[in-house]
Amino acid sequence: MPVITYRDALNQALRDEMHRDDRVFLMGEEVGVYNGAYKVSKGLLEEFGEMRVVDTPITELGFAGVGVGAAMVGLRPVVEFMTWNFALLALDQVVNAAAKMLYMSGGQFPMPIVFRGPNGAALQLSAQHSQAWESWLAHIPGLKVVAPGTPYDAKGLLKAAIRDDNPVIVLEGEMLYNTKGEVPDEDYIVPLGQAELKREGDHCSIITSGKMALVAMQAADTLAKEGIRVDVVDLRTIRPMDVDAITASVRKTNRAVVLEEGWEICGIGAQVVDYIQRDCFDHLDAPVLRVHQADVPMPYAKAIEKAAKPDVPKTIAAVKKVMYLG
Repeated sequence: MPVITYRDALNQALRDEMHRDDRVFLMGEEVGVYNGAYKVSKGLLEEFGEMRVVDTPITELGFAGVGVGAAMVGLRPVVEFMTWNFALLALDQVVNAAAKMLYMSGGQFPMPIVFRGPNGAALQLSAQHSQAWESWLAHIPGLKVVAPGTPYDAKGLLKAAIRDDNPVIVLEGEMLYNTKGEVPDEDYIVPLGQAELKREGDHCSIITSGKMALVAMQAADTLAKEGIRVDVVDLRTIRPMDVDAITASVRKTNRAVVLEEGWEICGIGAQVVDYIQRDCFDHLDAPVLRVHQADVPMPYAKAIEKAAKPDVPKTIAAVKKVMYLG
């Protein structure tokens, strides 16, 4: 199986779907001539032309609204935000138009639109460019929210999102674009709402998604050297969430750590813990712990930024704590 980057996996997904369905088009800041801020759309303008790869002004609210209108008349737009931090300006269209159009039109207007772009922190991008938006977006009925953590999932989830008749949010890990993994050349999708057991163990479950799936796997590798075997459950889709996958893992291991990139208060991890306490209470041998970003705006200084982020050592410490080993 070919080994490619997360960036190229997304590029393949866009190219495949634009070939498969001529209603699919891409729009956003610098997606055309510049090949995308993170080069995800490299080569697409030359291949499909400016009617289907549309460079926009720096007007997130405006071009998100154009995308909503295009979806209402039967096209299948993919709207790229240079970063989800900039998409804050477009949330009126995402939340009040895209998410509610099918409901408010009495089923007359399906909304086959994808909003995608990098999410979360990178390196020293400071407070306004380092935020993880999954809990904001997953809070909204009418939106589906996916967070691929591997190149394989990036391609399969984006293809599934483009084919879906509902608005889908694709949160791409800003630090994942250069990571590599096996990705088939042939057509496939990763079904929305289906988690994956990335690693199997019997001592503790780590439940995570997106960029943190890589952190969880690295923590699992280190723990294995100490004889601690963990399940790594990658949610892949945050809304709708695969509750069955969560509960199956926790009922097996009897312990759980929830690893997330965002802040603690009202985070995705809080929802995961709620599912666990409802469905697995009698199976738990220890309290469920969460690993998350510190409750501060992201610092700029490198050492303080590192201290604020969830990482492998913090995940390992949480696993050992629920096992009463540390």
